[in-house]
Amino acid sequence: MDDRTDSPLTLKFGHEELIIRRRYEVLSITNDFFIAIWFLVGSVLFLFPEYERAAIWLFIVGSFQFLVRPTIRLVGHIHVKRIPPSHWDS
Repeated sequence: MDDRTDSPLTLKFGHEELIIRRRYEVLSITNDFFIAIWFLVGSVLFLFPEYERAAIWLFIVGSFQFLVRPTIRLVGHIHVKRIPPSHWDS
């Protein structure tokens, strides 16, 4: 993916700027990071029977995010661009 289809995202915080390049890849990495957190915390919670329900829910959330992963990758490869009315065929 080149810079023309994935332009940097710039967020301003006072006098500072956060520039995110290759945002779909960053989003995918962030998603993977949260999957790891949910499964790690869920695994630890299974050590305590009173937290078993919370552990199960964390595994469900993590499993759902495994479905999100290919969606992020697909969206990163497919871009829909609006065509200005002046370029429409008559």
